[in-house]
Amino acid sequence: ASVLVGDFLYSRAFELMVEINSMNLMKIISEATNAIAEGEVLQLQNVGNTSLSEMEYMDIIRRKTAMLFQAAAHTGAVLAGAETDETRLFQDFGLHFGLAFQLIDDWLDYAGTSESMGKNVGDDLSEGKATLPLIYTMTHGSKAESETIKDAINSQSAERIDDVIRAVRSSGALDYVRERAQQQTEWCLSCLDSLATNPFCRGLEALANVALCRMS
Repeated sequence: ASVLVGDFLYSRAFELMVEINSMNLMKIISEATNAIAEGEVLQLQNVGNTSLSEMEYMDIIRRKTAMLFQAAAHTGAVLAGAETDETRLFQDFGLHFGLAFQLIDDWLDYAGTSESMGKNVGDDLSEGKATLPLIYTMTHGSKAESETIKDAINSQSAERIDDVIRAVRSSGALDYVRERAQQQTEWCLSCLDSLATNPFCRGLEALANVALCRMS
């Protein structure tokens, strides 16, 4: 049902853009749609891939998640009549905010609860998706921790979720992912610092900080 609602809202956005006759907005959203689809395909291609690197993973989430946030910030700036330099800053804000949001979601998968996440703990694991906490544990954890993660990804099952959570937590992965999410948040907030102070920018700042508070 959530996918259908998302599809409806997305198609409604295109309908509204047609009404205001803005080819620029159509271009922004269509390019973002292509990038999101590419990201989803890349993720599917890497299901069960225990050799996925952090760089490769960041490219996947940049496409499938952050590009949507970037498009939202970009279209808002265009509709508001922002200057080119300002528009670029809003784009960068959206991109870094989107990356931070996804990393926070990854962190919650092994540090949070189903209630705090809005989904079942271990959903990504049961689908064979190697997220950053798992990638870090496989790369920097002990041999036993690494093997626990690899076995779980290969089996595409959350049956050993308790063992996986223990491995992720003991490897230091959660601290690392938290730092990476905080870094992305700092970068997105620095984009706002370069813009004129106004209530709208402060609202975006509050939004980014609220997202980060999910990790507290």
